[in-house]
Amino acid sequence: MKTIGLIGGMSWESSSEYYRIINETVRERLGGLHSAECIMYSADFEQIENLQHQGKWEELTKLMLNLAQKLEGAGADFIIICTNTMHKMAEEVENNTNIPLLHIADATAEKIIEKGLGKLGLLGTNFTMEEDFFKKRLDEKYNIEVIIPSQNDRRIIDSVIYNELC
Repeated sequence: MKTIGLIGGMSWESSSEYYRIINETVRERLGGLHSAECIMYSADFEQIENLQHQGKWEELTKLMLNLAQKLEGAGADFIIICTNTMHKMAEEVENNTNIPLLHIADATAEKIIEKGLGKLGLLGTNFTMEEDFFKKRLDEKYNIEVIIPSQNDRRIIDSVIYNELC
């Protein structure tokens, strides 16, 4: 079994869902008392959220790369970023580590294609819905059209994510 490196903490609630789903999937596939071999680095979301809203993406990229390299050094075989928004720097992480990154847009695309769909309604933080890092990958790599909510609805969704779900 490969060792999964999880970059989490953004939010811890999201990270716990990733951990739960990964382990449930392993148990369903392998049976018995099997569970996933995981290494998780849980970052302080307060720091990350502040940097996001200050537009300090270069600093966030360095942070994410550092976390990925720590997981690589700890023996992870591949990396998962346990949040949509921080996939903004996934390419940098991928290009500066020696282990693969399982990109959330690729996993999403697999399911969309499996179901024979060509469109995706995207919900997430404003960063995820408004910037191209997620939409562009789905469009260019998989020819999947991405639809986002209106500006007012995006504001409401972003507020729910940061103020109710995190």
